[in-house]
Amino acid sequence: MPSLPDFSALSFVYPKLLWLLLLIPLLAWLKGKIGGTPGVMFSTTKTLAKIGGRRRSRSGDFLTGLLYLALVFLILALARPQLGKTITRTQASGVDIMLVIDVSRSMLAEDFTIGAQRANRLEAVKQVTEKFIQGRPNDRIGIVAFAGRPYLVSPLTLDHDWLITNLERIRIGLVEDGTAIGSALAAASNRLKDKEAKSKIVVLLTDGDNNMGRVTPSTAAEAAKALGIKVYTVGSGSRGNAPFPFVDPFGRTVYRQIPVEFDEESLKAIAAMTGGEYFRATDTQSLQRIFTEIDKLEKSEVEVQKVAQYRDIFSWFVLIGALLLAAETLLGQTLWRRLP
Repeated sequence: MPSLPDFSALSFVYPKLLWLLLLIPLLAWLKGKIGGTPGVMFSTTKTLAKIGGRRRSRSGDFLTGLLYLALVFLILALARPQLGKTITRTQASGVDIMLVIDVSRSMLAEDFTIGAQRANRLEAVKQVTEKFIQGRPNDRIGIVAFAGRPYLVSPLTLDHDWLITNLERIRIGLVEDGTAIGSALAAASNRLKDKEAKSKIVVLLTDGDNNMGRVTPSTAAEAAKALGIKVYTVGSGSRGNAPFPFVDPFGRTVYRQIPVEFDEESLKAIAAMTGGEYFRATDTQSLQRIFTEIDKLEKSEVEVQKVAQYRDIFSWFVLIGALLLAAETLLGQTLWRRLP
């Protein structure tokens, strides 16, 4: 069986003409107010009172209704109804991004805040990273986490809801402790090497210096450069000492100021070698500004194509209106004929 037209996609070329529909109830009101002119004049109605009786049908109302309904369809036809829709196709320019997140034990230092609450570095990084992901719906994004060794959290994907779900699952302690920056960068670059994106970037977030792994940061940076990958490095955490949580013998969480070891020069060298930039995030606000800056530097160019698929159906409305007028005329001259 042929499918019925999808009238949810109905539109009008001249929608302003639909205001004419308001004239129909006005005409009905005026007709009822003024009434018709009698066809036969009598000097008195006493003679007719005996033979008039009660009306046996409402044929006049029905015929008038047909006339008004015909006017409705003719006005709709004037507004030129169409069936169809505009199809929008979005094609991204192709920016592939690997986020490399440090999950070593030092990321437990609570020198960041989320709202009015003190938060550790990893919680702040995850919150800001989530907003960054949400702001780039047309880019493929993946995540590598690392401590003593890297592990894949998510490959490159456009399913950002699934990506954010996996981001939320990142926590400290999933792998042995340490800071294998070089190995993590190499793992992220390996995920980008066979891709044909117009732009391939890595955003590396860490708070320490490389002390684990077989690949040095400089070697990993050279490999990234050879693959055409740009690396943005972000040093997370305050300078000097940072409050670090410990559990005392009574099971209570206490904080001690621990010196922060940070190889800032190595991160600057990685960024410079690959054509990226180095940023230092000392609090949540500066971390947010850094991600905003990276977002501006690596904007996606989105190509939008609009294809209109419309079919005129005003002829059907004209046909229905004409049939209703014909029915009103035919019934008025035959079955429900009235005296002149």
